Amino acid sequence: MEFKTGDQPGEGRYRCENCGYIVRITSDTEKLPACPNCGHHEFEKLEEEN
Repeated sequence: MEFKTGDQPGEGRYRCENCGYIVRITSDTEKLPACPNCGHHEFEKLEEEN
């Protein structure tokens, strides 16, 4: 599933589909930012590590 800048996707790690930079969201109300590395706006959620 794809997420975009401004979405509130919930806690987890999201990888930029352009450069691979990983953004961590720590709150269900936190919005996904533009990628801090390249400015891209589309992300995919990574599986949680056990």
